[in-house]
Amino acid sequence: MAELNILEAIRLAMDEEMERDERVMVLGEDVGRKGGVFGATDGLWAKYGDKRVLDTPLTEAMIAGAAAGAAIYGLRPIAEMQFADFAYPAFNQIVSEISRMRYRSNGTFGVPMVIRMPYGGGVHGALYHSQSNETYFTSTVGLKVVAPGTPADARGLLKAAIRDPDPVMFFEHKKTYRLFKAEVPEGDEVVEIGTADVARPGKHLSIFCYGYMRHCALEAAETLAREDGIEAEVVDVRTLRPLDTATVLASVERTGKALVVHEANRFGGYGAEIAATIAEQGFEHLDGPVTRLGGPEVPAVPYHHALEDWFMIGPDKIVAAARTLAAY
Repeated sequence: MAELNILEAIRLAMDEEMERDERVMVLGEDVGRKGGVFGATDGLWAKYGDKRVLDTPLTEAMIAGAAAGAAIYGLRPIAEMQFADFAYPAFNQIVSEISRMRYRSNGTFGVPMVIRMPYGGGVHGALYHSQSNETYFTSTVGLKVVAPGTPADARGLLKAAIRDPDPVMFFEHKKTYRLFKAEVPEGDEVVEIGTADVARPGKHLSIFCYGYMRHCALEAAETLAREDGIEAEVVDVRTLRPLDTATVLASVERTGKALVVHEANRFGGYGAEIAATIAEQGFEHLDGPVTRLGGPEVPAVPYHHALEDWFMIGPDKIVAAARTLAAY
C-alpha cells in the first residue's frame, strides 16, 4: 500500500497507463512543461515527450475535438479541461459528437477517451472556477460519468476509464486534491465503472453522495452516531452514469430512509435521479420521504469566504437534514 492524496493518485494512474499502453496520450492547457495548473500531469512531459503530452491553445472545443479524432483513429487520449467551468465551449463536441459517435456509426467507430473535469467549490475560485456541472453530462446518453472521492478510487476508476471503449467524463473535486492521504493498493488495481461503495454501514438512514460529499457525509455520520445514536449508512455512488441501482436500493431496504447529498444546485441536480430511482423501485421500503440536500438557488459559488461557506454543503448541513429525516 502507498499513502497518496487524490492528486497523486490521478497522476499515478496516468503514468501507469501511459507506460502500459503507448496509445495513451494527454492533451490540454498547460499540461506539458508546466505539469497542469494543479500539478496533475507534473513529470509526464519530461518522461513521455511532447508527442504524447500535448500543450494546446486555450480552445476547449479544439481539445475535445482533437481528442475525439485521436480516439477514433486508435489512440487513447486523456483530455483535461483545466476547470470544469471551461467545458461549455466544448459542449457541442462532447454532447453532439463524442457521445453519439458509436450510435451514429452503427458501432463502426468508438471514442475511447477520457475528459478530466476538475470541479467544485470551497477553494475560493468564485463564479468561473467552482462549478459542479456534472448533471449536464449525466443527462447525455453515450457518456459515462464518474466522480471518485478517495485516492484508491481516483486511481482505480481513472485506469478503468482510460481502458474503456467509450467516452468517460472524469470529475475530480478540486477541494479533495490535497485534502488528505490514504492507502492506495499497489499493482494493477482497477475499480469497475458502475459500482458504488458502502463507505460506512448503518441501519437508521442512508446517505447517498459522491466526490467531496463522501467526506462530509462520513463526518456527519460520526456526529449523528455520537450525539444522537443515529447510525447512518454512507453510500458513495462514485459512478453517476451508469448508476449502481442495486446497491442504492439494497441500502434503502436496510435503513428505510434516504438522504441524497450533492454540492450542485438542488433543483434539477443529479440527486433527483437517485431520488426518483428510489421512489419508483424502492417505495415499499421507505419509512420517510426521499430527501435531497443540494446547493442553494444562486447561479454559482460566490467568492467572498462567508458567502462561499453559506453556499457549500458541509457536515453540519448534512447532520441537520439527517436529524429531520430520522424523526419521521
